[in-house]
Amino acid sequence: MFQRTLELVGRRWSGAILFAGVAGARRFVEYRRAVHGISDRLLAQRLKELERQGLVEREVVPSTPVQILYRPTPRGAELMAALGPLASWGGRHLDVVAPDVVAPDGSAPGPASA
Repeated sequence: MFQRTLELVGRRWSGAILFAGVAGARRFVEYRRAVHGISDRLLAQRLKELERQGLVEREVVPSTPVQILYRPTPRGAELMAALGPLASWGGRHLDVVAPDVVAPDGSAPGPASA
């Protein structure tokens, strides 16, 4: 189950879309602004996939013009709450520059030879 969960949220843009929804995005344009670099076509595709997975719900508001709203389901919000600590860990550790690795002879690492 762990691997399936990682595949679900690890699919390109899916995690970012879910985080945008938890942060308050509702309309398509709000998701597009929150998820930098995603195309309209791919955003629409990912929202449909997340809806099929039961992580996002789509609501049609009968108005002029018609509004389409997306929001995390309780299941989607629960998933994002579970991933919050992982995102926090990444914020603390993934931007840290690791010290150079020193070879056993004390020399600095060089480019790998082919």
